[in-house]
Amino acid sequence: MIKVEVVFALPEKATSLTVDVAEGTSAEHVVMQSGILEKCPEIDPTDLSLGIWNRTVKLHQVVKEGDRIEIYRPLIADPKEARRRRADKAKEEGRANKITGGRA
Repeated sequence: MIKVEVVFALPEKATSLTVDVAEGTSAEHVVMQSGILEKCPEIDPTDLSLGIWNRTVKLHQVVKEGDRIEIYRPLIADPKEARRRRADKAKEEGRANKITGGRA
């Protein structure tokens, strides 16, 4: 048996569980066995996005002793679109050059 941690965070709270699992267990199975799905109904078990120590992993990734499995939430906004909106706003406010997009 190995010890791993399963974590899920929302802006207002974080949930962290330490579980003992058999060696060779996949990240997905650790999440299912941990009980975090019952504690955090916001998690969609059919659309899991997982990471181990801040690195995205596939669901079938085998976990090791001491791993921290992180359950990621879906993005609210497209990062490229958000960056484009900020740049356009800066141009309108005169904080950025209208032609090059660099500093005014």
